[in-house]
Amino acid sequence: MNKKLERLLRPGAGMFFAFLIGFTLAAGLMQQYLLAGIELGITAILLTVYLIAQDRRRKQLKKFLAEQLDETDGIAEEKTPFPMLVIRLEDNGIVYANDAFVHLTGFQDTMRERSLSDVLPNFSAGWLLEGKKECPQDLALRSRRFRVYGTMLQAQTQQECRLGVLYLTDLTELYQVRDEYIRSRPVVSIILVDNYEELTKNLTEGATSALFARINDVITAWTEPYHGLLRRLERNRFLFVFEKRDLKKAIDGKFSLLEDIHEITNPSGLAASISFGIGVDGETFEEGYEFASLSIEMALSRGGDQAVIKDRLNFNFYGGRTKEAERRSKVRSRVTANSLMELIGGSSQVFVMGHKNADMDALGAAVGICCLCRKKGKKAYIVLDLENNVTGKLIEELRRTAEYKDVFISGDEALVLCDNRSTLVVVDTNRPDQVESRHLLEAVPRVCVVDHHRRAADYITPVVVNLHEPYASSAAELVTELLQYAVEKKDVLPVEAKCLMAGIFLDTKSFHVRTGERTFEAAAYLRQIGADTVEVKKLLQNDFQDTLSKYQIIKAARLYRQELAIAALNSGTSRTLAAQAADELLNISGITASFVLYPDGDQVIISARSIGDANVQMILEPLGGGGNTATAGAQIHGSTVKEVLDQLISSIDQFYEA
Repeated sequence: MNKKLERLLRPGAGMFFAFLIGFTLAAGLMQQYLLAGIELGITAILLTVYLIAQDRRRKQLKKFLAEQLDETDGIAEEKTPFPMLVIRLEDNGIVYANDAFVHLTGFQDTMRERSLSDVLPNFSAGWLLEGKKECPQDLALRSRRFRVYGTMLQAQTQQECRLGVLYLTDLTELYQVRDEYIRSRPVVSIILVDNYEELTKNLTEGATSALFARINDVITAWTEPYHGLLRRLERNRFLFVFEKRDLKKAIDGKFSLLEDIHEITNPSGLAASISFGIGVDGETFEEGYEFASLSIEMALSRGGDQAVIKDRLNFNFYGGRTKEAERRSKVRSRVTANSLMELIGGSSQVFVMGHKNADMDALGAAVGICCLCRKKGKKAYIVLDLENNVTGKLIEELRRTAEYKDVFISGDEALVLCDNRSTLVVVDTNRPDQVESRHLLEAVPRVCVVDHHRRAADYITPVVVNLHEPYASSAAELVTELLQYAVEKKDVLPVEAKCLMAGIFLDTKSFHVRTGERTFEAAAYLRQIGADTVEVKKLLQNDFQDTLSKYQIIKAARLYRQELAIAALNSGTSRTLAAQAADELLNISGITASFVLYPDGDQVIISARSIGDANVQMILEPLGGGGNTATAGAQIHGSTVKEVLDQLISSIDQFYEA
């Protein structure tokens, strides 16, 4: 059978017949009519023999394929309703095609052998060589869509020959039904007027009704083209259900309702603000609503005034470019303080942990939690890498205090000490990949979070007590508010007040950015219980050499878009100096945002600051970073400074062009 197969796969004889006809015509032109007649007769005889051989070849090829494919009835055309063809995988030459394939493509089994690319452009059978039985992509042909299946046959001849048998299954109607099903899937969304309390504060009942009627009109006008279902659930919350086919329209329009609603203001001039929480691909309406609820929670935790879409895998963010307006409630701080104290009281021990390479805000918030634990008579440990942090002076001062002599431990030591009644309080971060010890986070059953950064998609969950306020200046400010409700002033050590004040100083750049009324209230409270601002200022001082290094970083900065300063360093530096250089660049007239990039081992670190419209958190988020509108950072592994710089430029361009 192998020798027969070799003969079956030989190229056609079209070229030979062309030569024979050429000789016949030449003889006729030379008036050698007898010779021309003989040649014509020989050509006709050879052509007849060839056609008979071709028919025999076709039958033998069917028989061979039937044996190879275990087809007991053969592969007669009437038994094979699907379009089918056989190709040589070495060169994609077409060996055989059935009538169904011929009718579909117009392919003709002529004397000239044709290639697969001649009949099906842009189609490759390479997946057969990879051992696959189904083509990864569909085939579009004559307004129809086909799923291509195949198998590979291999025969040992003088030269090894591999054949591919392809079957085309017309699934056009099935795909149309599937696509329509996908397009018509319900999208459940929650529209929330996220500053309703501020808008209606001190307004009369009539003014409130008139204001909300205007908001209702704007929301209704925006939703009408989507032909969905809009219902008000509460005074400031709407449910909007529409089809998935219209979701792209909303995305392409950048959720214009976010901007439209700003045109509505209350008598004091405060503009209305809304947030979208959208649930996509839920198996049921209940799951879709759950996704929407998670999305609206995420939107609010990131400052509101934005749209968040959650599917089964990810969160996607739109809007959120404006700075956060302070919308915090002292009631929540008091309730959180009570809940946290109750949780601490029922714990065997408490571990407090910040982010990697802890700064003064993380340390200040941690010692504030330790003060709460001491009030409840519970042992507290601060999990911190004593080698890699930027708070050396404060740690030394704390360790000279009796209450903090054995408080600082490593993540491995904490894993040995923890039990099923332990509590972990995470401060100054909400991302599991940034905590000091990921293993401890996964080991402790009860976790609390106190943070002021905008929530990222990969936030810590589940959480027993969550005090997440993106409007706060620092984690130290949030913990200071907890202390005001949970302990007496005499319970707070002066060194603890100093640490908390240092945290606020650091994140507000000495009260220059991200400060609100509550920030100064917290600072005043700390000043009353012993925090000395002069001593805190000394903690932020650099020595002479570090100061020179900081200005070398500033000297390396270059302007981009006339208002952004970017310093890309080829040599390493300390995180403190990079952050200080980014802050210092903002003191230059016309600079609204700054970025400092530098290598640190196998990673590149970015420190970013902003005092303008540029939201550095949104710019660094595509690079895996986080933070808030004014302060953000990122760590990119496995890339060079040049590669990260290109990614940063691309992200900046996307932010400004959005």
